[in-house]
Amino acid sequence: MARGLFITGTGTGVGKTYVAALVAREMREAGVRVGVYKPVASACETRNGELVSPDAVALWEGAGRPGTLERVCPQMFKAPLAPHLAARAEGKRVNAMLLREGIDFWRETSDVVLVEGAGGLMSPIGDDDYNADLAAELGYPLVVVATNELGAINATLQTLIAATTYCDGLDVAGIVLNSPIRRGGDPSVESNADELARRCVPPLLAVVEHGGGFEPEVDWAGLCDAACGE
Repeated sequence: MARGLFITGTGTGVGKTYVAALVAREMREAGVRVGVYKPVASACETRNGELVSPDAVALWEGAGRPGTLERVCPQMFKAPLAPHLAARAEGKRVNAMLLREGIDFWRETSDVVLVEGAGGLMSPIGDDDYNADLAAELGYPLVVVATNELGAINATLQTLIAATTYCDGLDVAGIVLNSPIRRGGDPSVESNADELARRCVPPLLAVVEHGGGFEPEVDWAGLCDAACGE
């Protein structure tokens, strides 16, 4: 059974996809067979007459285009809403069983599977499911992506508290502080990393500047082995 990490965030728009694609690319370049799985996506786009998830495309490209895009994200909806609401807008429902079984292909064909949730840890991904439910059932440690902005400390600590208390506790491999946009005039961007490193029990793994890579470099394969108990 493939090892894995569940990439989640402190909210929507924190840059989970960018970070997850970076992780996938670095693992692939290190010779790891990487599978990428986005269980469900909303805000999808129509391209050449087909519905496509830009997040799924980024993950797929980062991993070197393994499998197919349909395998990466088997459930896609158009409206920019929580997935269950986006599905409802189309007269559909999120398939709860497929959320869980869609990963099977990647577990059978990969050394490591990177799962990217939709929204934050406690964002709903179905009528009765949250990202945290899927993370608990898959058993993969979390990588929490936070935006480097004013409020990052509170948002990160709240996510870690939720992880600690949900489903008897979810393991957290670490935190990535990301800059999805350039933020001028926000002095907190200079201190957030030090504050998170001091206040959080899980380690601050890296900081990602806008459009950049991980600082410091992270041995993602080694982290995955350690976090998964291998």
